[in-house]
Amino acid sequence: MSASEFPTPEVELTHLLVVVDAEASRQWYQSVLGATLVHAYGGTSVVMKLQGQWLLLVTGGEPTADKPTVTFAPPADRDTVSSEMIFGVPDCQAAYEVLRSRGAVFLTPPVEYDWEIRAYFRDPDGHLFEISEPRNR
Repeated sequence: MSASEFPTPEVELTHLLVVVDAEASRQWYQSVLGATLVHAYGGTSVVMKLQGQWLLLVTGGEPTADKPTVTFAPPADRDTVSSEMIFGVPDCQAAYEVLRSRGAVFLTPPVEYDWEIRAYFRDPDGHLFEISEPRNR
């Protein structure tokens, strides 16, 4: 592979989330979001598929030789966010009702803007998710 050949079609992207309890998170991602379990590793990490994407849930970890200054930790403050996952949906209100019935706790009911309808919810560790219905396509 030359430097100009990245990414190639074989490259896969995995989203990693640091969680407090891998098993509790696995249950939430399966029951609320419909993720599929691929593999679980000794209570510290869980590999899942969500909407065709890889999702890796891991418990915290200290620095290692390949990341000597990096500590993995779940969000320290649920109201300070540096990333989120967004589900583009055809009907925000319907998605809201389904997710609520599965146990998702939303910050507010869907809010309507001129350009979209959206609502936010969190996983058990505070990672932020959004459902978004575009308007005026």
